[in-house]
Amino acid sequence: MVTAYAHASGDHNPIHLHADFAAESQFGTIVAHGMLTLAFVAQMMSEAFGPAWSERGTLKVRFKGPAYPGDDVTTFGRVTRETERDGETLVECAIGLKNQDGDELITGTASVRVPAREG
Repeated sequence: MVTAYAHASGDHNPIHLHADFAAESQFGTIVAHGMLTLAFVAQMMSEAFGPAWSERGTLKVRFKGPAYPGDDVTTFGRVTRETERDGETLVECAIGLKNQDGDELITGTASVRVPAREG
């Protein structure tokens, strides 16, 4: 997946692709692209909010640690607040990504405007 992302994104930084180079880095091995891992969070939000996410969604995140090839990553999120205004609901969420050990790799917030619920 890391190699495919490098080709799709045009990001061929050797930290993502070349084991010898990556071995000399602070990580000691190849790491996944940060934007690849963030894409999993965006996918979660898209599945939760549909087209509203791509049309009216925002993310603010902090990268806390790298994902390595072979890691099993899981997204997480919860609604923290809903505010209705002008026929829309602003949904605010705490979001992130963690690895198989429970280490948080990404944390942050997301917000999306959705049509207000009737009734």
